[in-house]
Amino acid sequence: MSAVAKRPVLKRKLVLEKRHLSPDGAGGYTTGWSVVGTLWAEIKAGTGRERAVEAMTLSSIPWRITLRAAPMGSSRRPRPDQRLRSGTRVFVIVAVADADPSAGYLTCFAREEVSS
Repeated sequence: MSAVAKRPVLKRKLVLEKRHLSPDGAGGYTTGWSVVGTLWAEIKAGTGRERAVEAMTLSSIPWRITLRAAPMGSSRRPRPDQRLRSGTRVFVIVAVADADPSAGYLTCFAREEVSS
């Protein structure tokens, strides 16, 4: 009897954003984000951790975000210099890999940081 891989349930609507730099008028740049598109995904939390940063505590939670695959070079394929957003929640993409041998899905390894 062969094992059948469970298909991900893509029920979370996420917005893919890319970083852009704009001149600040003083010789430097400001960082902004623009929308690339909307993707449907399954997200699963990993084990969180907490660390002190200056005068606050920063909680970091790793996430595995699965979505439909897109070919390399496609604007629909997330990259590590981008992020995914769900309302006010932001998931910074750390790495992207094929989720299955058939290359039907991608896994985005991301982290969400929350200050407390």
